[in-house]
Amino acid sequence: MLSNIGFPGLFLILVIALVIFGPSKLPEIGKAVGHSLREFKKATNDIMNEDKDNSGK
Repeated sequence: MLSNIGFPGLFLILVIALVIFGPSKLPEIGKAVGHSLREFKKATNDIMNEDKDNSGK
């Protein structure tokens, strides 16, 4: 899904976010999104590792 956005689409999304949230809120939003993605990736890896451990027993 995200691989089809491309540079023009990403630029448009960033401009719209800048207009809606303002320049002072964008770093906070970016930090929150990054933290959420990191936690999601960690949880996914934990589930995959748990599944591998259970299938090997």
